[in-house]
Amino acid sequence: MKKFIRFLILVGFALLLFWLGKQFGSKNVNQEILSNSMIVREIAELASLEVQGNATIKRSNVANDGSWMSNMKKAFVENTIWVTVPYVAKYGVDVDSLNFKVEISDKKIVVKLPEPKLLSYELRVDRMETANRKGWLLFSDDETYTDVQKKLYTESRGQLEGNKLYVNQSKEKVVKIIKEYYKPWLKDHELIVEFDGEKVPTLN
Repeated sequence: MKKFIRFLILVGFALLLFWLGKQFGSKNVNQEILSNSMIVREIAELASLEVQGNATIKRSNVANDGSWMSNMKKAFVENTIWVTVPYVAKYGVDVDSLNFKVEISDKKIVVKLPEPKLLSYELRVDRMETANRKGWLLFSDDETYTDVQKKLYTESRGQLEGNKLYVNQSKEKVVKIIKEYYKPWLKDHELIVEFDGEKVPTLN
C-alpha cells in the first residue's frame, strides 16, 4: 500500500509539472519532466508484479508399485510426508545507475532497463498444511519436516526464478506504467522500452 501511494504521489507530481508547463507556456518545464530519469527510475522500481500460489512437496521412502515388498514397507517402515505452503513472490527490475538509462530525441523516448527477475520470495509458514503416513515401527520426527521444508523452499524458488511467464508479465506491467507516465508526449514521440537491449512493443 505504501509503494502504491508513493507511486501515485510521483505520477501526480509529474502531471502537475506538466500542467504548469502547458499553462505558462514553458517548454523548459515540459522538457525537464520528459528528461527526468529519476522519476522514471522510481516508477520502474515500484512497478513490481506480485504472484501468489501454493508450493507442494511429497517425500516417501516406499514405492507405490503394489508389490509384496512395497506393502510390507508401508506397514512397518513407511515415512511419507506431504507439505503444502502458500507463497508470495515479487518480480521486478533491480535498477541502478549502470543498468538504467533514458535517451530523449526529437522523435523518440528510449528507456533502457535490466531484465525483470524474482526480487523476493516468501513462504507463508503460518498457513502451512502437512500430512504424513508412518509405519508401525516409526515415530514422529520433527527434523524430517524441517528437511522437507528446506527442500520445498529451494525447489519452488528455483522454479519461480526460471518462470518466463511471470517475467514477461512483469515486463508488461513496467511498460504499461512507464507508458502512462509519458502519455502526454506520445503524440509526437515514439516510446521504446528495452530490457537488456531487447525491445518490448509499447503499442503507441
